Amino acid sequence: MKKVGLLALLTLIILYPAWGQKASVKIKGSDTCLPVIQKESEQFLKKNAGAVVMVTGGGSGVGISALIGNNTDIAMSSRRMKLDEKFKVQKAGKELKEKVFAYDALSVVVHPSNKISQLTREQLEKIFTGKVKNWNEVGGANMQIVVYSRESSSGTYEFFKDKVLKNKNFAASVLSMPATGSIIQSVSQTKGAIGYVGMAYVEKNVKSVKVSFDGGKTFVAPSVETARSKTYPIARPLYLYYFGSSEAKVKPFVSYVFSAEGQKIVQVQGYVPL
Repeated sequence: MKKVGLLALLTLIILYPAWGQKASVKIKGSDTCLPVIQKESEQFLKKNAGAVVMVTGGGSGVGISALIGNNTDIAMSSRRMKLDEKFKVQKAGKELKEKVFAYDALSVVVHPSNKISQLTREQLEKIFTGKVKNWNEVGGANMQIVVYSRESSSGTYEFFKDKVLKNKNFAASVLSMPATGSIIQSVSQTKGAIGYVGMAYVEKNVKSVKVSFDGGKTFVAPSVETARSKTYPIARPLYLYYFGSSEAKVKPFVSYVFSAEGQKIVQVQGYVPL
């Protein structure tokens, strides 16, 4: 009897952590949101013993598809959910929750050696649609332009196409990259390169250019201050999407992101807090 009792006690000790463990939360989507949500989860887990939060990228479209397919609890997105995506949610009988948790200044980046420091929206449109192929056509050196873009599943791709290209198609010669980090690496290694990334990804090995949306009258650099004041023309909201049926499960983490501490992390990571 004593042996049986001891075995039962050991079994109880081994199983107890599993009983006490909180439900795991899966978060998937935007590469733009990835660094800040990863940092949010790190700090959240330090304050919530036993909680499990798994964060992966892949792009806004990938995250939203995963949410609709019940393969993630939260989709992080750098664009607003499309009408056809919302229709799928409605068709499934789900209640959608949409939360803006931060803002971002989408930065146009070139190689540090490039003497170009500012571009108009019209010049950017011509570069990314293939009408301008040499830097000397926009006041730069006689050097071929090598254009990098995110792939079409990216919310950053969608936003840039809508806001900067006015929904014109990217040139066939544009090099599509699977992640934002790949654009930073490629632009830093290619003297004639240009690309676009979330502001938090900008490092010393690339250079952000000032942008004008008023025909060259005013050029504004991307920064937390210009995004907050809405003087930078390529600023955008960042979203968290989840279903009402999952609210009890995800609420502790979502509430932390919106707390004073969570919003401080947003700012420290190079994004614009609410």
